[in-house]
Amino acid sequence: MTSSPAERIRLAERLDGIAPLLLVADLDELRRLIAAPQQMAAAASEPASALVIDSARSSARCGEREVDLTRLEHDLLTCLITEPVRVWSYAELHRSVWGDEGRERKADVQSLVKRLRRKLHDLGTLATIDVVRGVGLRLTDHQQARVERA
Repeated sequence: MTSSPAERIRLAERLDGIAPLLLVADLDELRRLIAAPQQMAAAASEPASALVIDSARSSARCGEREVDLTRLEHDLLTCLITEPVRVWSYAELHRSVWGDEGRERKADVQSLVKRLRRKLHDLGTLATIDVVRGVGLRLTDHQQARVERA
Protein backbone atom coordinates (compact mmCIF):
# COMPACT_ATOMS: atom_id res chain seq x y z
CA MET A 1 0.00 0.00 0.00
CA THR A 2 1.46 3.31 -1.11
CA SER A 3 -0.01 6.56 -2.41
CA SER A 4 2.86 7.07 -4.84
CA PRO A 5 2.19 5.71 -8.36
CA ALA A 6 5.95 5.42 -8.95
CA GLU A 7 6.35 3.35 -5.78
CA ARG A 8 3.48 1.05 -6.83
CA ILE A 9 5.16 0.48 -10.21
CA ARG A 10 8.48 -0.25 -8.51
CA LEU A 11 6.83 -2.77 -6.17
CA ALA A 12 4.97 -4.44 -9.04
CA GLU A 13 8.22 -4.82 -11.00
CA ARG A 14 10.06 -6.30 -7.99
CA LEU A 15 7.27 -8.76 -7.12
CA ASP A 16 6.22 -9.65 -10.66
CA GLY A 17 5.41 -13.34 -10.95
CA ILE A 18 6.05 -14.19 -7.29
CA ALA A 19 2.45 -14.16 -6.15
CA PRO A 20 -0.84 -12.42 -6.79
CA LEU A 21 -0.46 -8.74 -6.09
CA LEU A 22 -2.95 -6.04 -5.19
CA LEU A 23 -1.57 -2.51 -5.09
CA VAL A 24 -3.69 0.22 -3.57
CA ALA A 25 -3.07 3.86 -2.69
CA ASP A 26 -4.62 3.74 0.78
CA LEU A 27 -6.94 1.85 3.12
CA ASP A 28 -10.03 3.57 1.70
CA GLU A 29 -9.27 2.23 -1.78
CA LEU A 30 -8.73 -1.26 -0.34
CA ARG A 31 -12.05 -1.08 1.53
CA ARG A 32 -13.84 -0.03 -1.67
CA LEU A 33 -12.31 -2.95 -3.56
CA ILE A 34 -13.32 -5.41 -0.86
CA ALA A 35 -16.85 -3.98 -0.73
CA ALA A 36 -17.34 -4.34 -4.52
CA PRO A 37 -18.95 -7.84 -4.37
CA GLN A 38 -21.49 -6.55 -1.84
CA GLN A 39 -22.28 -3.60 -4.09
CA MET A 40 -22.83 -5.91 -7.06
CA ALA A 41 -25.41 -7.88 -5.08
CA ALA A 42 -27.18 -4.64 -4.21
CA ALA A 43 -27.25 -3.64 -7.88
CA ALA A 44 -29.94 -6.20 -8.62
CA SER A 45 -32.41 -4.21 -6.55
CA GLU A 46 -31.35 -0.69 -7.59
CA PRO A 47 -34.00 1.80 -8.68
CA ALA A 48 -34.05 2.82 -12.36
CA SER A 49 -33.12 6.39 -11.46
CA ALA A 50 -30.06 5.47 -9.35
CA LEU A 51 -26.72 6.97 -10.35
CA VAL A 52 -24.05 4.35 -11.13
CA ILE A 53 -20.41 5.21 -11.72
CA ASP A 54 -18.63 2.67 -13.93
CA SER A 55 -14.93 3.03 -13.07
CA ALA A 56 -13.80 0.58 -15.75
CA ARG A 57 -15.43 2.64 -18.51
CA SER A 58 -15.05 6.02 -16.75
CA SER A 59 -18.71 6.78 -17.22
CA ALA A 60 -21.84 7.54 -15.25
CA ARG A 61 -25.23 6.09 -16.00
CA CYS A 62 -28.76 6.44 -14.81
CA GLY A 63 -31.28 4.02 -16.23
CA GLU A 64 -30.60 3.79 -19.99
CA ARG A 65 -28.65 7.07 -20.21
CA GLU A 66 -24.88 7.22 -19.96
CA VAL A 67 -22.25 9.98 -20.09
CA ASP A 68 -18.47 9.77 -20.30
CA LEU A 69 -16.46 11.24 -17.45
CA THR A 70 -12.99 12.73 -17.49
CA ARG A 71 -10.54 11.36 -14.92
CA LEU A 72 -11.04 14.41 -12.72
CA GLU A 73 -14.85 14.22 -12.97
CA HIS A 74 -14.73 10.51 -12.16
CA ASP A 75 -12.46 11.01 -9.15
CA LEU A 76 -14.52 13.88 -7.73
CA LEU A 77 -17.82 12.05 -8.16
CA THR A 78 -16.33 8.89 -6.65
CA CYS A 79 -15.20 10.89 -3.59
CA LEU A 80 -18.68 12.29 -3.12
CA ILE A 81 -20.41 8.93 -3.62
CA THR A 82 -18.18 6.84 -1.37
CA GLU A 83 -19.15 8.93 1.66
CA PRO A 84 -22.59 10.28 0.74
CA VAL A 85 -23.42 11.92 4.07
CA ARG A 86 -20.04 13.60 4.44
CA VAL A 87 -19.53 17.25 3.55
CA TRP A 88 -16.19 17.55 1.75
CA SER A 89 -14.23 20.79 2.07
CA TYR A 90 -12.81 22.28 -1.11
CA ALA A 91 -9.30 21.57 0.18
CA GLU A 92 -10.10 17.88 0.83
CA LEU A 93 -11.61 17.48 -2.61
CA HIS A 94 -8.65 19.20 -4.27
CA ARG A 95 -6.19 16.93 -2.46
CA SER A 96 -8.22 13.79 -3.26
CA VAL A 97 -8.81 14.59 -6.94
CA TRP A 98 -5.67 16.45 -8.00
CA GLY A 99 -3.33 15.00 -5.37
CA ASP A 100 -1.71 18.41 -4.91
CA GLU A 101 -0.58 19.20 -1.41
CA GLY A 102 -0.62 22.93 -0.77
CA ARG A 103 -2.38 23.87 -4.03
CA GLU A 104 -5.97 23.76 -2.85
CA ARG A 105 -7.63 26.13 -5.29
CA LYS A 106 -11.36 26.51 -4.78
CA ALA A 107 -11.86 27.65 -8.40
CA ASP A 108 -10.58 24.29 -9.74
CA VAL A 109 -13.17 22.40 -7.72
CA GLN A 110 -15.97 24.84 -8.60
CA SER A 111 -15.24 24.54 -12.32
CA LEU A 112 -15.25 20.75 -12.15
CA VAL A 113 -18.48 20.72 -10.13
CA LYS A 114 -20.14 22.96 -12.72
CA ARG A 115 -19.35 20.45 -15.50
CA LEU A 116 -20.44 17.52 -13.36
CA ARG A 117 -23.75 19.15 -12.49
CA ARG A 118 -24.46 19.59 -16.20
CA LYS A 119 -23.70 15.91 -16.85
CA LEU A 120 -25.84 14.76 -13.92
CA HIS A 121 -28.69 16.90 -15.26
CA ASP A 122 -28.26 15.34 -18.74
CA LEU A 123 -28.49 11.88 -17.16
CA GLY A 124 -31.78 12.73 -15.48
CA THR A 125 -30.60 11.42 -12.12
CA LEU A 126 -31.94 12.67 -8.82
CA ALA A 127 -28.37 12.99 -7.53
CA THR A 128 -27.17 16.55 -7.06
CA ILE A 129 -23.98 18.18 -5.81
CA ASP A 130 -24.99 20.63 -3.11
CA VAL A 131 -22.99 23.43 -1.53
CA VAL A 132 -22.99 23.52 2.25
CA ARG A 133 -22.31 27.19 2.83
CA GLY A 134 -19.05 27.86 4.64
CA VAL A 135 -18.13 24.16 4.72
CA GLY A 136 -17.91 22.53 1.27
CA LEU A 137 -19.79 20.11 -0.98
CA ARG A 138 -21.75 16.91 -0.68
CA LEU A 139 -23.69 14.59 -2.95
CA THR A 140 -27.39 14.56 -2.27
CA ASP A 141 -28.98 11.52 -3.81
CA HIS A 142 -32.61 10.67 -3.41
CA GLN A 143 -31.81 7.16 -4.62
CA GLN A 144 -28.68 5.26 -3.70
CA ALA A 145 -25.69 6.06 -5.91
CA ARG A 146 -22.84 3.59 -6.22
CA VAL A 147 -19.48 3.01 -7.86
CA GLU A 148 -18.68 -0.07 -9.94
CA ARG A 149 -15.08 -1.20 -10.28
CA ALA A 150 -13.74 -3.72 -12.72
